[in-house]
Amino acid sequence: MNYQESLAYLDSLSVFGVRLGLARIKRLLELLGNPQDRYRTIHVTGTNGKGSVSAMMARVLSQSSIHTGLYISPHLVSYTERMQVDGQPASEPAFAEAMTVVRVFIEQMMAEGAECPTQFEALTAAAFYYFAQKHVEYAVIEVGLGGLLDSTNVITPEVSMITNVTLEHAQLCGGTLAGVAHHKAGIIKDGVPVVTAAEGSTLDIIRAAAAAHNADIFVEREDFSVEGGDISPHGQQFFFSSMLVGVSRDPYELHLLGAHQVENAGLVIMAAYLLHNVDSRIDGRALREALRLVEWPGRFEVLEVPAVGAAGDQIVVVDGAHNPAGMATLRRGLDDYFPASSRVLLLGILHDKAVDEMLKILVRPEDFVVVTPPQSDRAEALPVLAAKARTYAARVESCADNQKALARALQLAGGTRLLVTAGSLYLIGGLRQLLLGKEKTQGKEARHGQKAS
Repeated sequence: MNYQESLAYLDSLSVFGVRLGLARIKRLLELLGNPQDRYRTIHVTGTNGKGSVSAMMARVLSQSSIHTGLYISPHLVSYTERMQVDGQPASEPAFAEAMTVVRVFIEQMMAEGAECPTQFEALTAAAFYYFAQKHVEYAVIEVGLGGLLDSTNVITPEVSMITNVTLEHAQLCGGTLAGVAHHKAGIIKDGVPVVTAAEGSTLDIIRAAAAAHNADIFVEREDFSVEGGDISPHGQQFFFSSMLVGVSRDPYELHLLGAHQVENAGLVIMAAYLLHNVDSRIDGRALREALRLVEWPGRFEVLEVPAVGAAGDQIVVVDGAHNPAGMATLRRGLDDYFPASSRVLLLGILHDKAVDEMLKILVRPEDFVVVTPPQSDRAEALPVLAAKARTYAARVESCADNQKALARALQLAGGTRLLVTAGSLYLIGGLRQLLLGKEKTQGKEARHGQKAS
């Protein structure tokens, strides 16, 4: 298959939807020769922040001169972003080659009478195969959904990382917050250390799972802590402390913005200390440089583009917040970094999200709001989204075309108001491309995938 044919094949697998379980992926990987066992791994889950933590962790490894793979989901623009080596997405031919190999064994499974793997399982197998073909030494693997029954949960990592636990995808993970925590804790393996920022009852569940697996657990705010310092739209300073490793208010610079990214960086630093015990290449110099340079597009990302109808630049915040916790983090960041700015919000949300709660958290009465649909079959209907937005702000417009919606939002902002686009990764990827002046938009590539965003 070429690249476009591989996308069409993935699209055909999307009809199977989300079907949690490990039997299909284990058989598929067995037929591929279990490529996931040919390199070391770090496994990352959590409700919010797992993508940022994965990106930071991968940058730390690469900065340590370690040949590193990174598997993430979903993507912003292209499926090739989901499997990266040393910070570079797979080429389209390499992606297609991996999918072609995986397809051969999927068809063998079906000929054997086995159930067809899902789209996300095929992508996971392709990534594991690709990393083995590239001879990576480590791969950072982000969970797609939950953890316990997620198709990535076939690895035995060096460190398991659980960012936090809030009530999302509960219908697939037991129906309660405790059920979600149980699924997140499902990535914990025998004797493998766990680093987490979970709190309260969810931490109790994770702690119990770690004890059951005889796994050491390192908890943010207990075993290590972070403290924010100076901030600017270009980066921030923070301090890391841990009596366990003998440091107090150790200063770091972080390229990523937001107090939540400081918390995420704390997890990465603690994990790096643990990894140093098994690989001395992961040292303080590489850690500091990695955090100073790391990039993670679409996560409280500040862009400057030409203003519409005014001289100078327009400041735009692009953020993938797609649930109440993410919206709360975004709102906190906006209030911290741009407290005096009036705002234009360009929003698109999926219908299976807590739409009212998300809008209530983010939207202020004085804001201008433009709603437009994410590139997903699950997009909330525009009349419904607009009506809900009018509950919180009087000035609400809707536009079905993303490009025209962006043009209108830029016009309303006019270089004097802050423009914020958020609500779904299936929206902001294409908008970000347009803002950067790139012709390629999300289109077909962003319409499917197991992980709901």
